[in-house]
Amino acid sequence: MADHYGDAEVTFGQFRSAQPDAANVFCATKYCVFESVTITEEVVKANITERLRKISRVLNVGLCNFDTQRMNEIVESGVDIVSNQVQFSLIDLRPTFKMAEICRKHDVKLLTYGSLCGGFLADKWLNEPAPNMFREDMTPSHRKYYEIITIWGGWKLLQRLLSALSSIGKKHNVSISNVATRWVLDHNYVAATIIGGRMGISEHVEENTRVFAFRLDREDRAAIKVILDQSQSADVFEAMGDCGAEYR
Repeated sequence: MADHYGDAEVTFGQFRSAQPDAANVFCATKYCVFESVTITEEVVKANITERLRKISRVLNVGLCNFDTQRMNEIVESGVDIVSNQVQFSLIDLRPTFKMAEICRKHDVKLLTYGSLCGGFLADKWLNEPAPNMFREDMTPSHRKYYEIITIWGGWKLLQRLLSALSSIGKKHNVSISNVATRWVLDHNYVAATIIGGRMGISEHVEENTRVFAFRLDREDRAAIKVILDQSQSADVFEAMGDCGAEYR
């Protein structure tokens, strides 16, 4: 969540207050800067850290869309960081280039988003032609991830990946999206994936829980690797920069 996502924090607070085990329900939100200020340790502490920790509302501090260099600088300076929220999927492998090593070194875990590539890593796109990005049902998210797919290897290679994921999914009785999510989760520096849902339109709540019901075996990972070896994942890193660079 974040304080600029509408009433997300208020809504969560109301939800949490209604839970019988509220003490065990926690959220991840963000400290956002809305005006030009010089960010110093004193400024941050004055706004959030000291005040909230004194009333026991902040358990841990994490980052969002920080690149490897800046994440490492923060940790090396003595700040206790537990996580970094970044984009990571079978299409966007940028965390594997630099960030993975630093995560392992400092025991920082990734909270990943975009792991279904805007919904393109799903059964509905298997054997489908490349979509017209100007269609009314194409969202900004679709357009964003379609551009990444184009750099990564294009629609034909995506179809080969979807076919491989479909075969693996049938073997384990799960969906393409489940396999794609499981692949990300199987990296030891990933703590969780953040799967988006459109309430009342495409929530997939029950389907998403199936990701915990199976594991990829050596044969599955090898089949996926065959496709990834044909991709231009290094070009994605070169074009977009390290994790989070597209937001700077």
